[in-house]
Amino acid sequence: MISRRDFMQVSMAASAMVGASGFGNWARLAAQQSLTQDQLLQFDSFGNISLIHVTDIHGQLKPIHFREPSVNLGVGANKGHVPHITGADFRKAYGIANGSPSAYALTYDDFASLAQGYGRVGGLDRMATIINAIRADRPDALLFDGGDTWHGSYTCHHTAGQDMVNVMNALKPDAMTFHWEFTLGSERVNEIVEGLPFAALGQNIFDAEWDEPAELFKPYKFFERGGAKVAVIGQAFPYMPIANPGWMFPEYSFGIRDENMQAMVDEVRAAGADLVVVLSHNGFDVDKKMAGKVQGIDVILSGHTHDALPEPVLVGKTHIIASGSNGKFVSRVDLDVRDGQLMGLRHKLIPVFSDVIAPDPAVAQLIDAERAPYKAQLAEVIGKTDTLLYRRGNFNGTWDDLICDALLSEREADIAMSPGVRWGPSLVPGDDITREDIWNVTSMSYGAAYRSEMTGEFIKVILEDVADNIFNPDPYYQQGGDMVRIGGMGYRIDITKPQGERITDMTLLKTGEAIDPAKSYVVAGWASVNVDTEGPMIWDVVEDHIRKLGTVSLNPNTSVQVAGA
Repeated sequence: MISRRDFMQVSMAASAMVGASGFGNWARLAAQQSLTQDQLLQFDSFGNISLIHVTDIHGQLKPIHFREPSVNLGVGANKGHVPHITGADFRKAYGIANGSPSAYALTYDDFASLAQGYGRVGGLDRMATIINAIRADRPDALLFDGGDTWHGSYTCHHTAGQDMVNVMNALKPDAMTFHWEFTLGSERVNEIVEGLPFAALGQNIFDAEWDEPAELFKPYKFFERGGAKVAVIGQAFPYMPIANPGWMFPEYSFGIRDENMQAMVDEVRAAGADLVVVLSHNGFDVDKKMAGKVQGIDVILSGHTHDALPEPVLVGKTHIIASGSNGKFVSRVDLDVRDGQLMGLRHKLIPVFSDVIAPDPAVAQLIDAERAPYKAQLAEVIGKTDTLLYRRGNFNGTWDDLICDALLSEREADIAMSPGVRWGPSLVPGDDITREDIWNVTSMSYGAAYRSEMTGEFIKVILEDVADNIFNPDPYYQQGGDMVRIGGMGYRIDITKPQGERITDMTLLKTGEAIDPAKSYVVAGWASVNVDTEGPMIWDVVEDHIRKLGTVSLNPNTSVQVAGA
């Protein structure tokens, strides 16, 4: 496992003032011969205000492996810019050595072998230790949760989010915003929110009937810190009824609502805000565009797209912070706010290496208590993997391939479709596959695995529609996650083409024949946004498939050819 000396290389701090890079201190830190937890968490306090940001935890209470993407394509003005560089390009941009702990934390190359040495990441008990250490240094630090918290695991599903609510309450956030939380259903969300001991924010959460701000979700909250007045504005995921089933939360509407965001910024400035922070679940590219349109935002704490960036990105005068996912990172942002304005900041992206950071005993005990009723079900071994199983990237990951194989086999289909979601931990070769592992990549409140007939023409329409949600040059039209995962079929995609022209060369893999637009094919999939979708639950389908395989061994997937990248 990772040694404390080696771990020093992965401690990342963007030093000093606005726009400055902190990576020049890596060589000095690496020259030291040992690392304690105190050194890992060491931070030269700056200014008068500290923010702590976590986001996209997706129900992961315990340490996990999580592989960063190999493919994260940018289009339009974002092509070739962070976060749309990966692997060697990412390491070059930030001066990260191959094979280092930093490379393991932030890129994908040699992940399986590096994981053997550096171990797991995350765990809310370790995250609690980091948060407590920051608060010990800066007692009035503000903790913000960027959403996608009450979703994504066996226990989260079976407790309707209560396990995550209980543990996060113990971490004592000051505010949160939302996305997948709404797939618990609005009645359950309302019940939880009404009992939260912190602010539930979303300036873009509106009453659908009256098109007025929803009373339960306040647009912003003020905090007095360091002699300054801090306004925090919430921005929930804008595209809820498109990406998720609108029938689960019919009384709410969303949208970017950047005009209302500008009105909220102006309102809090008029009320004396010295610092304006947006707690966002827009996704990084949407946040960049919004930062260019809305004037007066000092910091955007970005979520949804799971990007982990060791330095802020500056758009105009707005600093955008990306803090990763699955409990893998905690961001600390120190700010110097004087005379009603932001004078400078320091930022540190802290990787939560679970073999280095000691768990907080109280939170560890709480986590174990939440999981105790389900311990036997969670731990049951279903099979084993000889393949690195991961899900993260614009196109199929190996977890997605395995799910598609399960749909093809268990549902006797020609073609399989699996949603292009980003959440889900990784497994390294040699790992057992437990029921918990399967649920970590399939858990949701609308997991029925449908089986239906679709024409070749309709399949192309689906692919074109999803592709436009990802590769539209205008970030405000990027309304999905990643590309729908396909099994049993190959195709070519040119991401530079307009909608309707991106997808070509669709081929049925089992015969090698071109997909006939007029012919019907049996398609199996899951996570349909349609009401009353029928079929077995996807986790049962995948479990049955893995039990039959015994050991999972997957060949590289070359069925999607990408042009224009």
